Amino acid sequence: MEEAIRTTCAYCGVGCGISATPTGPRSAVIKSDEAHPANAGRLCSKGTHLGETIGLQGRLLHPMIGSKRAGWDKALDHVARRFRDTIDRHGPDSVAFYVSGQLLTEDYYVANKLMKGFIGSANIDTNSRLCMSSAVAGHNRAFGEDVVPASYDDLDQADLIVLVGSNTAWCHPIVYQRIQAARAARGTKLVVIDPRRTETCEDADLHLAVKPGTDVALMNGLLAWCDAVGVTDPAYMADHVTTPEGFWDHIRTGHDLWTTAATCDIAPALLEQFFRLFAATPRTVTLFSQGINQSIRGTDQVNAIINVHLASRRIGEPGAAPFSITGQPNAMGGREVGGLASTLAAHMDFAPDDVARVGRFWAAPHMATRAGLKAVDMFRAIHEGRIKALWVMATNPAVSLPDANRVREALETCPFVVVSDIMADTDTSVHADVRLPAAGWGEKDGTVTNSDRTISRQRPFMALPGDAKPDWWIIKEVARRMGWRNAFAYDRPADIWREHARLTAYQNDGQRLLNLRSHATIGNDAYDAMAPFRWGGDPFADGRFPTPDGRARLVLTKQIDVQGALQHWPLTLNTGRYRDQWHTMTRTGLSPKLARHREEPLVDMHPSDAQALGIAEGDLARVSTAQGESLFRVALSAGQRPGDIFTPIHWTDQISSGGRTGLLPRPLVDPHSGQPGFKSTPARVQKVATQWRGFLILRSQDAVKPPCLWATRVTVPGGALYELAGNGDPARLESCLPKGERVEAIDLTRGSRRVAIIRDGRLAGVLFVTRAGLLPSRDWLIDQLEVEGVGATVLAARGPGSQPDKGATICVCFDVGLNQIVAAIRDQRLVDVPAIGQALGAGTNCGSCRPALANILAQSRQETLHAAE
Repeated sequence: MEEAIRTTCAYCGVGCGISATPTGPRSAVIKSDEAHPANAGRLCSKGTHLGETIGLQGRLLHPMIGSKRAGWDKALDHVARRFRDTIDRHGPDSVAFYVSGQLLTEDYYVANKLMKGFIGSANIDTNSRLCMSSAVAGHNRAFGEDVVPASYDDLDQADLIVLVGSNTAWCHPIVYQRIQAARAARGTKLVVIDPRRTETCEDADLHLAVKPGTDVALMNGLLAWCDAVGVTDPAYMADHVTTPEGFWDHIRTGHDLWTTAATCDIAPALLEQFFRLFAATPRTVTLFSQGINQSIRGTDQVNAIINVHLASRRIGEPGAAPFSITGQPNAMGGREVGGLASTLAAHMDFAPDDVARVGRFWAAPHMATRAGLKAVDMFRAIHEGRIKALWVMATNPAVSLPDANRVREALETCPFVVVSDIMADTDTSVHADVRLPAAGWGEKDGTVTNSDRTISRQRPFMALPGDAKPDWWIIKEVARRMGWRNAFAYDRPADIWREHARLTAYQNDGQRLLNLRSHATIGNDAYDAMAPFRWGGDPFADGRFPTPDGRARLVLTKQIDVQGALQHWPLTLNTGRYRDQWHTMTRTGLSPKLARHREEPLVDMHPSDAQALGIAEGDLARVSTAQGESLFRVALSAGQRPGDIFTPIHWTDQISSGGRTGLLPRPLVDPHSGQPGFKSTPARVQKVATQWRGFLILRSQDAVKPPCLWATRVTVPGGALYELAGNGDPARLESCLPKGERVEAIDLTRGSRRVAIIRDGRLAGVLFVTRAGLLPSRDWLIDQLEVEGVGATVLAARGPGSQPDKGATICVCFDVGLNQIVAAIRDQRLVDVPAIGQALGAGTNCGSCRPALANILAQSRQETLHAAE
């Protein structure tokens, strides 16, 4: 076995260290890096199963011009010529880059430099605009610089942790486990503020299910309470904080407990419990995420949180801070190099002095002098014909941006579209004129910055497949072909890192906390061996802030009226992530383990809303908004607020005929950050009747498009499962079956048909359809894909003996289902999560399912108590 390579996880902003040991050209054993400060030996389910996603299935391996394979020289010359011609004809603002938090810092740096210093436009924005740009704007308004004033160590030292708009147990599981460890070690209290009762709430001391969009009122109310009971620190504010005129008059008017409770639709007693707990606990960390940022008033919500921490001096002290936790592995690195259209580079903006400084450093011939178009505005400009050439790197805007139908129209009408990606076919790349094969995780070489400012190395442990190249190499080769050979003469990522570090230090005498001076002359060997480090130390501990006067700023924030139910759109749509999936599933969708947690895209509804609409658990339903519509499978959840619905962001046209959440949100954005509001879109839900339902299992990994209303692809060991439903004659589905020996069983009474295709003694495919009968569990049939000597008895969908259905998968690491867990709790009288782990293994590996196990345990207790009454 080869030597283990220390690298960093490909997923969220926690930035976990990973130890990857290659076991073949495209395989590796993935373990946690016990020495990494971000995770200290922990990994979530997604990180644990990265090894299932590093094959070459679906990879883009060669440059493509249209549908024809091309060499690199031809493809790069073509891209450079088209961009140069477009700029010559229409000016620098006629081109744009749309990049991604999946890029490494070195990739980001080269793209940003090319656009802002040499093309001469700031039309480079990132999909990070969609997840944390409101936090950036809030930090800049309050602190003068985009500095996260916290570290994960603060979670270990806090006496109270407040989670606002964050399903941490699902979206940042390692942070959640760290919080739970602090609770066990020191009795840390946990408050969760979220309209939904998620698994994050299960072990919380208090859950506030606030009305969506009322976070400013909540935080202003908290600040008013702190002011009234003497918890604010006037001396600290006098020395270190600038307060705008009228600020305290505003806070002291209309933010009493009862008014705040009414605005937030929370019982006053619960709200008072939270206010008293916060006021009594100086060591408080308020950790916030997409529920705060993804709002058309996201920046004000961020500043309302920061205001409370500044005024009560819960900042710059151990265990006390507002803490924005990011969604992507290198969203922070992109912020540092200037990957947002609203920033320039190295935490500098478009002030004339900053433009001149960066221009001198780059020896730039065409410096951008003003901010560029943010993501939503960028694609609006493409749609209107103002942007005529677009380069998309490592992201899928046809799925992820709001009002995605409009985005697709823009891509289709844009005269020239380039897509750099690892996957051959995405919802975005189908619109590309040129596709460029980029390096994927396990092949990349560079750095990333996580949510608490820790910079880590991402190291390759596999060779680049086919003609794939690193993103920085692709960008610099285009730049050189556009005429700027000397400015982009990079031979390795270390060259770019040194230049980035020098720029952070250039004419920086303390004005900016981002200063990597010690890395400006780092050698290649030292870069290769770089250990994780956190820049900025313990910011604001001395009470000084990176503003011209050294003082932080309170920002006056006002709660806007929250729109009530509309006649045609009576529900409110919230969107977000699932525990075991990531973005648009181009990576996690390849993992059979991860696919089993949520096999289909669901719309979560409160039972009372579903009952009023005549909708039952498991029905298909059409979710519609003014922007578009898509189908979802219905899941009833008492954790939803009545009137609210929730859908996941992950499913694409490549995977499903429904579940297209990106079609639904409004393209409305925060006026300061430009971040879209994904959390509060007026919507309606209608039941969709179907005449039959079924499933298709194929041994082949080649995707098919079943001709029916509902078809969702699920990766399984040895092949793929398709969940199906529709109307009309289901016989047309047989076109999806492979050739081979056919065995069939028909039940006319129930309208059921079972067809199996056997080839060379192995199961090649099965199709089960029924109009009125029950469908069997898929698990045994999936297992048969890897069994030899399969015969006609496969149509029974079960082997000899009793094989109970294990139920929906809860623990993906050990493939433990709901029914197995419930049975073990009942039969073995299990009383806690560790006991479940000892009995079944569930929850003993990555730990991502522990909140779900606690919930199942609590429900089992309630059912036992009810049965005894």
